[in-house]
Amino acid sequence: MTKQEILTHLPYQKPFLFVDEILEVDENSIKGTFTFDKDLYFYQGHFKDYPVTPGVILTETMAQIGLACLGAYLMAPSDLVVMMTSSKIDFLRPVFPSEKVTVTSKKNYYRFNKLSCNIIMENEAGEVVCKGEIAGMSMVKPHE
Repeated sequence: MTKQEILTHLPYQKPFLFVDEILEVDENSIKGTFTFDKDLYFYQGHFKDYPVTPGVILTETMAQIGLACLGAYLMAPSDLVVMMTSSKIDFLRPVFPSEKVTVTSKKNYYRFNKLSCNIIMENEAGEVVCKGEIAGMSMVKPHE
């Protein structure tokens, strides 16, 4: 499966797609990017007069790149997708509008339809923004 094909297997679309590009992928890891456009809907109210990317959106970005994209690669060519089941994330720095982040995920294990990964998000300066472990279970992708 190519890097571009991975994106077509994701069960997300704008405005809830937080993956711009897959840079690297193999059976043990994945690396991708996303830029938080200043016009994204959640900046209107988080925080008043000082927009910051919510932690739940950072977690979702990590899960989409580091878990769902890696899962799509590992399970190709099936109709399975990985749905997040647990996360433990440490937040170290804020992410502001217009910032580009890079997410790197290393597989801990993939067995019995469960994928677990250690995931790190860095800003363009190479500083760790957040890091942690995210796990998910595979399920059949719903069809229209």
